[in-house]
Amino acid sequence: MITEAAILYVKKELQANFEKDFKTAGAYISSIAGYRKHSLSKCIEQPDKYLLLVEWETLEDHTIGFRESAEYLEWKKLLHHYYDPFPIVEHFEGVID
Repeated sequence: MITEAAILYVKKELQANFEKDFKTAGAYISSIAGYRKHSLSKCIEQPDKYLLLVEWETLEDHTIGFRESAEYLEWKKLLHHYYDPFPIVEHFEGVID
């Protein structure tokens, strides 16, 4: 299993819309083969900062299966205009459970 992690900085005036659109976007990512689950958390100390975690079966399920799909284009249309700066996405694999 691979965990995708991204810190998302959302423009302050758009946070409520972002959260609404993120719920819609969840249908796109969850339809991809190899998707396991995702979560979005909002930072208490810095309310424009969110943590996105997505679990995938393999790295390629995210980097190829999702990123090269029509669903990703919809995800991108819904969400990418909210970020400032654009997030860095990293992948992690478990060491100790």
